[in-house]
Amino acid sequence: MRSMQDPQPPQQPPPPSQPPAAAELVLQAQGLHKRYGPVHALKGVSLALPLGQWWVLLGPNGAGKSTLVQLLCGLFVPDEGRIHLGGHDLTAQPAAALAHLGVVFQQSTLDMDLSVQQNMDHHAALHGLVRADAQARTEALLGWMGLQDQTRRTVRELSGGNRRKVELARALLHGPRVLLMDEATVGLDPASREHLLASVAELVRQRQLSVLWTTHWVQEARHADALLILHRGQLVFQAPPAELLAHTGQTDWEAAFLQVVQGGGSDVRV
Repeated sequence: MRSMQDPQPPQQPPPPSQPPAAAELVLQAQGLHKRYGPVHALKGVSLALPLGQWWVLLGPNGAGKSTLVQLLCGLFVPDEGRIHLGGHDLTAQPAAALAHLGVVFQQSTLDMDLSVQQNMDHHAALHGLVRADAQARTEALLGWMGLQDQTRRTVRELSGGNRRKVELARALLHGPRVLLMDEATVGLDPASREHLLASVAELVRQRQLSVLWTTHWVQEARHADALLILHRGQLVFQAPPAELLAHTGQTDWEAAFLQVVQGGGSDVRV
């Protein structure tokens, strides 16, 4: 089993279950609005995630990140606007759209009392995967994560870092084209955090997976293709991460982020 102290993922992740489609944009959201009574949580948010890119979504508490994640996962329906995943409208064709999406939530959704293998089997069954195909994918993914010797252990017995590895493997099991990581490094030690970041970066390079990564940590955005900042329900910054420092004139990432959300460097779209 690979040690969690080593921040480098294996060199070759398992191959995708099918070649990526030719469509350039795999996740599109147009004009999303969501209200909870008098609270206008999202105010016309639009984004278009290209194939094989890693975008990081950053925002302070109450910015609307959780609401946006819930809409993109189909847990709630927007009051206005449309979402397309893999070319399918999420409202009109939810099953077809969600087949293109893998999700790792901030709070673990694994069954703590089932084994790693049972959790993977359950996910495969939900997506209608053939048993032999599901087993082959499970072995490849858990092997890539260094968990090939942990399949019979219950999730409760695993460390926090290894639980996140299982969640990532499960999210990839059905061969999605878009991976949504919602505050996935919360509660992880620095070595586990770096390992998870490196693993996802490898997936983007090797499998042309598209990733939308939400976080409170601006440092996690430094190596992404694009940084998006959500503030008071609106996207106020969308550009390559280096542009955050260039635009604000700051040398510190956190200071640059604070300047944007306090209004000194808002409304930047590149």
